[in-house]
Amino acid sequence: MFELNALFLARVQFAFTISFHIIFPALSIGLAAYLALVNGLWLRTRNPVYLDIFSFLVKPFALCFGLGVVSGVVMAYQFGTHWRGLSEFAGSVMGPLLTYEVLSAFFLEAGFLGVMIFGRDRVGPKLHFFATLMVALGTLMSTFWILASNSWMHTPQGHLIEEGRVIPLDWWQIIFNPSFPYRLSHMTLAAFLSSAFFIAALAAWQLKRQPQPAHTAAKKMFSMALWLIVVLAPLQVLVGDLHGLNTLKHQPAKIAAMEGHWDPEPNGSSLILFGWPDMQAEKTHFQVAIPKLGSLILHHDLHTPTPALKEFAPEDRPNATVVFWSFRIMVGIGLLMLASAAWSLWLRRNRQLYEKKSFLNWMQLMGASGVIALLAGWFTTEVGRQPWVIYGILRTKDAVSPHSFSYMSFSLISFVVVYCLIFGSGFYYLFRLARTPLPEEVAHD
Repeated sequence: MFELNALFLARVQFAFTISFHIIFPALSIGLAAYLALVNGLWLRTRNPVYLDIFSFLVKPFALCFGLGVVSGVVMAYQFGTHWRGLSEFAGSVMGPLLTYEVLSAFFLEAGFLGVMIFGRDRVGPKLHFFATLMVALGTLMSTFWILASNSWMHTPQGHLIEEGRVIPLDWWQIIFNPSFPYRLSHMTLAAFLSSAFFIAALAAWQLKRQPQPAHTAAKKMFSMALWLIVVLAPLQVLVGDLHGLNTLKHQPAKIAAMEGHWDPEPNGSSLILFGWPDMQAEKTHFQVAIPKLGSLILHHDLHTPTPALKEFAPEDRPNATVVFWSFRIMVGIGLLMLASAAWSLWLRRNRQLYEKKSFLNWMQLMGASGVIALLAGWFTTEVGRQPWVIYGILRTKDAVSPHSFSYMSFSLISFVVVYCLIFGSGFYYLFRLARTPLPEEVAHD
């Protein structure tokens, strides 16, 4: 399935580091928006419960933000060391986009982060709210530029290739490429959902373990997170459908891998619920399928066939085994999110939202579901793009630096050891912060 060589190890290392990295910006995006919301509600209502929530969540946010910055630096470092071909070929596009992210987003976040974290008792409440709002805006602007760069790699346009290098011609087309709106919406909603489930899990733990006087803030935090889930989970399904239609148009081989179809079905494609795509045998084993449902989902009719992997040359096919299952993990968790939203509405109607132990236990189990679904979706997107690093223009094997197998082995092992030590400590401290009891009362101005 995989050929163990320097290219494969470079891909594994990049996947390993980005999998660590993406968790922290995703939580930072959602937590920053949530903190801005509760800060604004306190400014409007002067209800001290909102300050309790802000004081409790600002520490996990600060930790996630710091770990995201550190791991992000490593990502940029790898572009120069391990992916020289990509930097030389497309640096004229990716370099400016990442620079815009630093200038417009990171500086905005860094400029107001200190005021947001430490300034509540040192500046006026309106200025503190403004600082929190600017940090939240900065995280969204960072998402904008990162997704613009990544989306251009999936659906490149607005450029010319001269002497083996990309020459930008139209920055509007480069930034607002065909897949950008869908990827930006899908990723932003994924970050918000990840944070909402994370916050709901923290509140559920507080409701189970803390004495009744501390429940006011925990109830408010739990209720707000669940309302977000009720709104965002169905919206994410809609955006995901639109994203799938866009992928069908621009990256049909990825859709074929996601669906696990090898042979065309001219009268309408089935939806394979489960199975094991075999890249060597060119067959999906043990499949359980529903006739014509694949065509209904992707084309919104019963008879239009979906792409099949055998329609593409073997060297142009992504790894269907990985893409097939990562996609189903993402979708499966999405269905559990919808079920959680429906359950919360039922309990809210029956006034059992905060007392139902089985639901509180379930929301604790779902605390990491958003992050897991986000990682599964990212693997679907990035592995499904293979064998291209810039779709249809630059193959991954041509983008890697000419390092030896022994060098990449040492590099990968070093990264794994260092990451496990540093980010393992970070995760441990994050869990410690998450399990800190909510104060029964904090000092309020």
